[in-house]
Amino acid sequence: MQPQSPNQPSASVVQAMLMPAAVPLWRDLLALAKPRIILLLGITCLCGGLVAVKGNVDVLTLQLGNILLGTFGLCVAAAGANSVNMAWDRDIDPLMQRTANRPLPQGRLGHRFVYLWGSLLIALGTLLAATAHPWAGLMNLAGALFYVLIYTMLLKRHTVQNIVIGGAAGAFPPLVGWAAVQGDITHPLPWLMFAIIFFWTPPHFWALALFMNADYTKAKIPMYPVVHGAAATRMMIVRYLLVLIPVTMLGGLYAPLGWLYSVSALGLGLWWGLAAWQLLQATEDPAQQDTLARLTFRRSLYYLAWLFAAMVVDSFI
Repeated sequence: MQPQSPNQPSASVVQAMLMPAAVPLWRDLLALAKPRIILLLGITCLCGGLVAVKGNVDVLTLQLGNILLGTFGLCVAAAGANSVNMAWDRDIDPLMQRTANRPLPQGRLGHRFVYLWGSLLIALGTLLAATAHPWAGLMNLAGALFYVLIYTMLLKRHTVQNIVIGGAAGAFPPLVGWAAVQGDITHPLPWLMFAIIFFWTPPHFWALALFMNADYTKAKIPMYPVVHGAAATRMMIVRYLLVLIPVTMLGGLYAPLGWLYSVSALGLGLWWGLAAWQLLQATEDPAQQDTLARLTFRRSLYYLAWLFAAMVVDSFI
């Protein structure tokens, strides 16, 4: 047995060097919230509130606090719903490359703690939004519960229509923002915003499912490509866009939206639609299909954010 050199690290030191660094609790809690999703939800909620001002700067000054409170409450409740979603999916997340490094699959957090944490965030977010207006709180709670109970627990693992129906969960934020300002949701415009997100969600997630098909197949989640194949999924993306674009154009019929929004909606729809059309026409080359599916997915994110931004700009012109 050779003596250990004074400059040679001990076995325990080597083992410590090879072990992954501990992840701070705040980073795991942030990961549970799914911040990228929260960002888009927050944008649509904030835009819903700003459009509800209807271009009146005095009303904006008066209601800005409620808009921000409603948006923050929406983000907090959505973070809670996402946390509960991760706790529920702790058995399938380790099977998918995209989700295997989340806190629960890695064993850094326990599911009971995450259930409690998520539930507290949903309650807190609902209370914050309700402080802006009770209707805002109610819509906030409805969206969070729809995502947890209807999409996560009932639909996701059991039907190919999981995203089609479950997409309604992500459509509540504009209702929260609108209610925070107007105190009701009787106007057609917030429901049109709801419909836009509802029809946007399936092609957005199906594009993701195309290049994550191996993950969803391994986890036995019945996403459209898993059940019906890539070719049928590409066709469905185009069909949904053919419905979505006319739906978005309806916004120009309702004040305070007008021609600027209508032109933007058409232009953005054609821009995203071009990527979807290229995806539909893709060859059998897997690399090309993957590239175009990723392009279609990325454009869907910019599409929704820019579309709602166009609503805000038009409402103040």
